Amino acid sequence: MSMEIILTQDVDNLGKAGEVVTVRPGYGRNYLVPRGLAVSATVRNKNRLDHDKKLIERKVAKERARATDVASRLNGMTLQFERIVGEDEKLFGSVTNRDIADQLKRAGVELDHRTIQLDQAVKALGKYEVPIRLSAGVTATLKFWVVGKDK
Repeated sequence: MSMEIILTQDVDNLGKAGEVVTVRPGYGRNYLVPRGLAVSATVRNKNRLDHDKKLIERKVAKERARATDVASRLNGMTLQFERIVGEDEKLFGSVTNRDIADQLKRAGVELDHRTIQLDQAVKALGKYEVPIRLSAGVTATLKFWVVGKDK
């Protein structure tokens, strides 16, 4: 059994905003529709879809432009984190995606720490690059240094 819905926002692994997709009834009724990610594909909603597609396209274009602007700022940035270093240049502590988000916030770029695609906390000195997944399918690459400081 399946259910047709119209996506109102992009949903990973399902489709783009404005598309009519077929999903299992429970997924559509219990997850997508209550969260505002989709509406049921009734005749009335399908007719409204043509009008809404233009609105959705404008919204996505505006979101993509904002994300591209943020991405260009992030691509041009290099952050520096100072951490206390012990013997053999081992760090006391680490640099996590929350640390990166906090430092970006101080630099004027507010991001959710979950968009920073750091596989695991950085525990060594050096230069790193981390992908940041912004909205509308835009990805930026942020460079940062982890340098040692005296106790």
